Amino acid sequence: MGVVAALGVATASIGNARAAETIKFGHVGQPGSLMDKVATEFAKRANEKLGDKAEVRVYGSSQLGSDTQMLRKLKLGTIDMSLPSTVMSSVAPSFALFEMPFMVADREHMSRIRESELIRGKLDEAAESQNYKIIGIWENGFRNITNNERAINTPQDLRGIKLRTPNGQWRVRMFKSYGANPTPMPYSETFVGLQTGAVDGQENPLAQIYPARFYEVQDYLSLSRHVYTPAYVLTGASWQRLPDDVRQILAQTAEDMQPVALEMGAQLDDELLTKLKDEGMKVNDIDRQAFVDASKPIYQAFEEEVEDGAAMIEEVRSLKDE
Repeated sequence: MGVVAALGVATASIGNARAAETIKFGHVGQPGSLMDKVATEFAKRANEKLGDKAEVRVYGSSQLGSDTQMLRKLKLGTIDMSLPSTVMSSVAPSFALFEMPFMVADREHMSRIRESELIRGKLDEAAESQNYKIIGIWENGFRNITNNERAINTPQDLRGIKLRTPNGQWRVRMFKSYGANPTPMPYSETFVGLQTGAVDGQENPLAQIYPARFYEVQDYLSLSRHVYTPAYVLTGASWQRLPDDVRQILAQTAEDMQPVALEMGAQLDDELLTKLKDEGMKVNDIDRQAFVDASKPIYQAFEEEVEDGAAMIEEVRSLKDE
């Protein structure tokens, strides 16, 4: 083989090696969860556009670690994308906006919040200050309470209940103010925690409750919809190392998936509530006004402790009835 031919083969081999580069996208959702469905659809759409430039590969079920561990890996560049939710409130104070109870009225309201220059600007700035980049805002969903003690109708019903929460100080503070005993725990450990009695209950969207089979170890489902949590399509140190055209495809596809995530979330809520009832869970609605009244101190604390907190809350409220 001549030198030119050999160089051609070597160049082709390098090109194929680059084409085989995997973009690792991790999340904690179980198979069948909203996170799983939306991330899988994102990868399908992105890979169709990427061709041989790169391949997005999704790793669900905490295969790449907990949300906190994946945040660290993003900073190190050992993974490329993740889909954190509540844990972002531990990254920067602005993300605690979505820890405020009963703030998001419905998905249409959330869509307007997401497009707000004030809100999106604050979140983007907060992420970038910690060397992350948000390329899309999808959905984790409206959170509801399950437990083995009793139906939750008012905040008083939470008194003494050991409730698993994600690792975020505002969720802990909120449930403490209601009288519960909040216990931060990785999502991947929650089933065993409920099964062994380490905790009495937990709170999550239906699209996390059903795929994790919490109905096997929980009796009561109280439809509180107390907090709406977005899921942030997050990148880290490896983002700038990707070619411009790859970054553009990933960012545009993540943005295109934003309304799709909301539609999938609404559909799953309807389907999974029926399935959870069929599994024997005792389902009840809460006294929403009692919880709203009990939540006023949390809003006051957010406005006092978070820079521009009052302005962010006012912006969200102004978008509610458009």
